[in-house]
Amino acid sequence: MTLAEKTLTTRLDDLRGDAPATRHNARTIAALTANPGCARRALLDAAAVDKTVIARELGFPAKFGQSPFAITRGNTFEAMVKAHGCAELLRLLREELGLTIPEVGYHDLETVGDNASNSVRYQRTKQLLGQALTSGQGTLFDHPMLRLEIAGATAYLEPDVVALQIGGLFHVVEIKSFAVVDGQADPAQVASAARQSAVYVLAMRELLRELGQSPELVAHNSILVCAKDFTNRPTAALVDLRKQLAVIGRQLSRLTSIDTLLDLVPPDASFTPGEGLADTVAAIPSRYAPECMSSCELAFACRSEARTQGSVDTLGRGVCDDLGGIDNLDTVLALAEGTLDPGPEHADIAEMLRRARALRLEVAR
Repeated sequence: MTLAEKTLTTRLDDLRGDAPATRHNARTIAALTANPGCARRALLDAAAVDKTVIARELGFPAKFGQSPFAITRGNTFEAMVKAHGCAELLRLLREELGLTIPEVGYHDLETVGDNASNSVRYQRTKQLLGQALTSGQGTLFDHPMLRLEIAGATAYLEPDVVALQIGGLFHVVEIKSFAVVDGQADPAQVASAARQSAVYVLAMRELLRELGQSPELVAHNSILVCAKDFTNRPTAALVDLRKQLAVIGRQLSRLTSIDTLLDLVPPDASFTPGEGLADTVAAIPSRYAPECMSSCELAFACRSEARTQGSVDTLGRGVCDDLGGIDNLDTVLALAEGTLDPGPEHADIAEMLRRARALRLEVAR
């Protein structure tokens, strides 16, 4: 680790204070890339801060998340699919997807001996995947440890998936307990699983680059395993991730450097709950959008802040795009009422707003 990396890590640890670190996962990274302009989320995630605790301390507790029942069901389903060296998974791959897998080698990478540290597990994962590429041996890699650069900071990823080698290509297998009924699944859940799989594919490709191998040895198709109908029996399907890989890769490259974001934080500030927390959070710009309500624990706090500031972000990105850079609701209303003369760049938007207001008043009569 370079001196600069040590300095960055130390600064992020100081920001987090005494609170335990929370680890990035594919879901949080996919959610982060969905709103790359939000400096607040980027910095909190880079510092491994528990945003649920922050939201509660600010008086806006998060109102979403998986139920304990759903988590238990998901863990049970995954354990069943991967029991006995992934015997059920292999059956699915052979029978439902028609894949030729004559021999199987299974490696459990959840720990390395008694050592469960991220760095040790990552090195062991890297070693075994490298051996598999050169020798052709090793088919299933359970709980590999991966890592990905997020705005200049290293995030370790512990997939609840299997890295599968078939015909010289690695495939990501995503195991989800939601149901596929008559061959159809909830599109939102499938899309979420695809985004998470794409994050794992990007991380595995980075690992292969470190090994001096082609990143294209990680397939752009993932294997999605779900519950069949309303039973606990699994079914499998191939999912094309090329769109998700392009979008997430592009968004990750656009994230502002964490070094730059750290300059926004007041000296000696921290995210430790207590006096001064609200001021520290408020000093970091956010980019609220209604979509945040389903993916970020701080959404209620940021929405309240945006409303207080009169931000048009509360109306959604579609409205923001239509308003062409006008970012304050008071300005929008003044243009609509004709009490504010628009500049040349906003003349057409002002005309549109005035027409919309006139129509609304006519309908309201």
